Amino acid sequence: MSGEISLTGKRSGSGSSPELRASHADRDRVVDVLRIAAGDGLLTADELDERLEAALSARTVGALAELTADLPAVSVSTGTAVAEIKDVLRINGVHGGAVKRVGRWAVPRRLELATAWCEVTLDFTQAVITQALQIDMNMAGKKLTLITKPGIVVDAGALSLVHSKIKSRQAPDHGTPITLRVELVGTMAHGRVAVRPPRRTFGQWLLRRAHVPFCGRLTPSL
Repeated sequence: MSGEISLTGKRSGSGSSPELRASHADRDRVVDVLRIAAGDGLLTADELDERLEAALSARTVGALAELTADLPAVSVSTGTAVAEIKDVLRINGVHGGAVKRVGRWAVPRRLELATAWCEVTLDFTQAVITQALQIDMNMAGKKLTLITKPGIVVDAGALSLVHSKIKSRQAPDHGTPITLRVELVGTMAHGRVAVRPPRRTFGQWLLRRAHVPFCGRLTPSL
């Protein structure tokens, strides 16, 4: 096929046609745009779910273009406020250091952790998510913390623990569709793995307390 396909599903070039058949790569690019848009708050969870289903079943480039026509142009590699999404990201750390990935960071397709007595925190709550993630671990000592949100599932079934432990307290999904599946593989020795939702702020704690019903016994006045 002639011409290049943009991330919005539109094909450039004078000989373009909206009836050109869409390839798997075309669908994948539009899926990436939709997920980034949802991460920016441009699409609700229901809208994302509906458009993802339509993107995966679209047969033409024109059908894909309709799914992103009302969204701003976004580049997966150099888009607005989005870092380049890498195939492999390697994190090294030794002896008492701390490595954090927080805020709007781009989740790679594979993450290699090679650390010794170095604490690592990966916060996925505001991360740009476009695919599943495999974390290859070669860690000794300290702690790996994964901060999740509804729609993110962590699977540690293939992780080998040597004098280590894992504590998983994943965010309740409430029927939220899965947007990211994280698979932990490799080895953790003499350390800990913690999977948890973000901690509540003081304001959120007060709001929750205000909705807790009173269950004590009322003593009638004499």
